[in-house]
Amino acid sequence: MIVFITIPWFLPAYRAGGPIQSVANLIENFTVDIEYRIFCADEDLNGEPLNGIVKNEWTNYNAYTQVWYAEKENVSDVICKEIAYIKPNVLYIVGLFSWHFNIVPLLFCKADRKIISVRGMLHPGALSQKRIKKRLFLTGFKILGAASKNIFHATDEIEEQFIKNEFGVHTTILVAGNFAKTIAAQFPFEKTAGDLIIVTIALISPMKNHLMVLEALKECSANIKYNIYGPVKDETYWQKCKTVIVELPTNITVQYHGEIAPDFVAEVFAQQHVFIMPSKSENFGHAIAESLSAGKPVITSNNTPWNNLELNNAGINVDTDVQSISNAISFFAMLNQPEYNKFVTGSKLYSIQNNKTAEKIKAYRKLFFGEI
Repeated sequence: MIVFITIPWFLPAYRAGGPIQSVANLIENFTVDIEYRIFCADEDLNGEPLNGIVKNEWTNYNAYTQVWYAEKENVSDVICKEIAYIKPNVLYIVGLFSWHFNIVPLLFCKADRKIISVRGMLHPGALSQKRIKKRLFLTGFKILGAASKNIFHATDEIEEQFIKNEFGVHTTILVAGNFAKTIAAQFPFEKTAGDLIIVTIALISPMKNHLMVLEALKECSANIKYNIYGPVKDETYWQKCKTVIVELPTNITVQYHGEIAPDFVAEVFAQQHVFIMPSKSENFGHAIAESLSAGKPVITSNNTPWNNLELNNAGINVDTDVQSISNAISFFAMLNQPEYNKFVTGSKLYSIQNNKTAEKIKAYRKLFFGEI
């Protein structure tokens, strides 16, 4: 079984966030009776060339995966040529809105089984960004009948409903959840009541709600340090964040550390108390999953798959408003060491309970092989 994956960016690229990690976790966890060919760009989201790669030929990634890092010139011709030559059993298209890596293989390439993985792109929050451009594309998608001819991959039942809302209830959709990358559990970081270190690792954009976290910090009386990691996707939004940072009271310290490569995430988590990311929407939230596996409780919204956090002593699900976020931050700030340790243990257990690898493997066999 050969699965040919088309995706705009892949490791060592990391600035595009979740979809890259989703595919990386897939090819590490779902490996029996399968070979992968990943076709992607030779640059990162910001146009920066990738280091340590071989361009325009198939190179080994692991024992059952090869990657083609394509230069921009004639990329559509090359992708069609390689798909025609390899004749994959499955063409797995990650994303919706990239001409070269989504639309061209969808419309002009052949495979026995063609699957579109929307990766959160049909969430109302995601569609609200660059709305007119996306709406025009989706209209064309429907006119061409692409939805009725192919299979959609949803990562959960919520995303399945978003696909139905867009393309109709008769659309063929299969659900298979994301595999999570786990981080070795950390010893509880030293915690005293009245002090807190929080962190966000994410693209800096309105979707992740950094600005609301900063506004919430204005309402907090504890001594709080807020560490921000991630590339700036929306410069105008980041300028608004920086304006609020200047206005924060002296008990609040904010430090922007810039981008972070995946290999250093575990090291960062080791020095934090709580991960915070009250996203407007999150198809999966790989950083949330990694934080929980490391034993770091999470403050996030109700718009992610990571719910019932408080019930499991794994964090707090908040409404996306300043007061709700401020209350959650203040709650964790006032915990002493034994109280905080309960959330460390709860986070680890919650991570284990939600990492149902065997069930996910069965779902992917149905997605790729058609097995029931």
